Amino acid sequence: MTTTQYKWTVIGAGPAGIAATGRLLDHGVAPHQIAWIDPEFAAGDLGGKWRAVPGNTPVSLFNEYLEASPAFRYREAPRFELAEIDPRDTCPLGLVADPLVWITEHLARRVAAVRGTAVELTLRARRWTVATDQGPISSEKVILAVGSTPKSLAHPGLREIPLDIALNPEKLAAQPLDGAVVAVFGSSHSSMIALPNLLDRPVAKVVNFYRSPLRYALSMDGWTLFDDTGLKGKAAHWAQENIDGALPSRLERVHMGSPDFSSRLDECDHVVHTVGFERRRKPSTPQWGTLEHNPSNGILAPGLFGLGIAYPNCAADPLGGAQFRVGLQKFMSHLDAVLPIWTRYGL
Repeated sequence: MTTTQYKWTVIGAGPAGIAATGRLLDHGVAPHQIAWIDPEFAAGDLGGKWRAVPGNTPVSLFNEYLEASPAFRYREAPRFELAEIDPRDTCPLGLVADPLVWITEHLARRVAAVRGTAVELTLRARRWTVATDQGPISSEKVILAVGSTPKSLAHPGLREIPLDIALNPEKLAAQPLDGAVVAVFGSSHSSMIALPNLLDRPVAKVVNFYRSPLRYALSMDGWTLFDDTGLKGKAAHWAQENIDGALPSRLERVHMGSPDFSSRLDECDHVVHTVGFERRRKPSTPQWGTLEHNPSNGILAPGLFGLGIAYPNCAADPLGGAQFRVGLQKFMSHLDAVLPIWTRYGL
């Protein structure tokens, strides 16, 4: 089988992969030298799973991302509903997904778009071989923007409600939850969306199992305290009123270290895990096993780089607190900082 050769390969077409493809074009890489691999080219999980989720990012930052890359040609796009939202407000993620899909379709017509899945990466003779279900690709350099999936915990006997359903009121309404007792693990942004969604259903009770006090993002002069770990927007408002305020009648909270933990969990028949995300496992790198990225510059190996929620940048706030930076505009900003390094570092 003939192996097609490229200068760059981008794996993943979520927001990070879109940013990487656009910026490579902006840096003068010829379109025919870029391979872009994704099974759907539909804005990743943001476009496929999280459209109904209320965002915690001001629309102005989404606009910064959409307008950052000349290769996006976003000024030529039709007027999307996102343009009608006050830039200071937040919005459902579906309003962001629509322009991302438009940009994706535009970029995919310019570069070599491979509709498939990358399953393995191998370094030989100073080039990367990307094994895909559509055949092998040879590339000088590879950017992994593979995204992440919700973490899960082992609770046999409980019927799990997947996070994408718990965060979508329409999908959740189709679940048979009359009289159910639902355990929700976590106290994240997702938790504070899942909890009111569940309380809007005819459940008997929701038990929120948590480890630590809530954190709230706080806007300062030019920066945000707890920007990537604190609650924002509608989730923050709901938590202030209903968690750190007065608990709704059908909501109970149990600390994970409580001696009553096991007995309280035994009361439940359904479970929702809102305990974070973990990167997708494919493609594998059998030469080294699991590779970890340098969180300051995204380097995984010579000519191999990570970007996005699967490989987030770690940066300090003005007070020295380190946070993993997750968000569309943050992915673009980090890429702008590291791409000059990536173009020179490697093979």
